[in-house]
Amino acid sequence: MPGWPRPPACLRAYDLGRPPNGARIAVAGLVILRQRPGTAKGVIFLTLEDETGAINVIVWRALYERFRRAVIAGRMLHVTGRVQRESGVTHVIAEIVEDISPLLDRLLAAPKEAPLSPAPVGG
Repeated sequence: MPGWPRPPACLRAYDLGRPPNGARIAVAGLVILRQRPGTAKGVIFLTLEDETGAINVIVWRALYERFRRAVIAGRMLHVTGRVQRESGVTHVIAEIVEDISPLLDRLLAAPKEAPLSPAPVGG
């Protein structure tokens, strides 16, 4: 079975508790939610999902303008940023947002395993 298409040096959602607050890290995952509340003054909240869980990402307005295409259209993103922990919630404050959706195409194009044949009945 093909593995999760993980870019090198990315932290998994499960491991986000390890680096200290403020540490610079990279994460990657499928975009499962984009939120741009009217009260957030242009801030975008993304939720990415990898094979271990969800990753909360905050994209400040100025950064959004720079990486708009990736933030709006990306199905899978690679985000470099800083860990922020507040009230028991961990976020990644984005510094660089890259659309890595072509990795999904590679996953879909991977050779499929042959289905298992049913075991013979009787003996």
